[in-house]
Amino acid sequence: MAKDEIAPFTGFDDTTFKFLRGLSRNNDKAWFEAHRADYQAGYVEAARSFVAALGPRLEAFAPGISAEPRINGSIFRINRDVRFSKDKTPYKPHLDLWFWQGKHRGAGSPGFFFRLRHNEIIVGAGIHGFDKPGLSRYRDAVAGEDLGPALARLEARLAKAGYPLEGEHYKKVPRGYDADHPRARLLRFNALHAAYSGKVPSEARSKKLVTFVAGHCKRLAPLHGWLLEAMDA
Repeated sequence: MAKDEIAPFTGFDDTTFKFLRGLSRNNDKAWFEAHRADYQAGYVEAARSFVAALGPRLEAFAPGISAEPRINGSIFRINRDVRFSKDKTPYKPHLDLWFWQGKHRGAGSPGFFFRLRHNEIIVGAGIHGFDKPGLSRYRDAVAGEDLGPALARLEARLAKAGYPLEGEHYKKVPRGYDADHPRARLLRFNALHAAYSGKVPSEARSKKLVTFVAGHCKRLAPLHGWLLEAMDA
């Protein structure tokens, strides 16, 4: 296979799960370097295949979504940024993927996310941290009578389906908004996302994982659509 060629996705196999389990127990450079071949095969190449397979499925209900099968594209680096963290372990013991909408890849853009641990899977959608202009647009959308009620209804539907909205951060409603606003709780958010989390399903070891993850993303697509509309407001 050519260096840049991507193999068809057939599932994450024992190499992936043994590597992630081992890294969670031996998070140091010596262990990582001794298992670099497993990292390349079970983490990098498996992730590239998965991103390439999932991208078209997301495109079907999120036109324009970015799915880039490379490190620093849809695949997050495994190295942790320890500069400002109390946790100085050098590596993330999980695989993180990100599919974003718009020009910017960062956490301030809406998108879909995927995390794989050796014993857990997370699939979600949203924005993990509004930048200053985005936070202002979000608050105006929540407080307004056009998009605000739609988000409240969407919150109820998603919660019933097992996808509770997350992102509440502030103790008080921000200045300039009514403290008794009917959507006061949503006004205290500084991010907006929802996700499924559970044990690693049997589908993870086969190509069926693409359908499994795409299904959760499709159910979360209304949240993604609301954010796109709010950020353009």
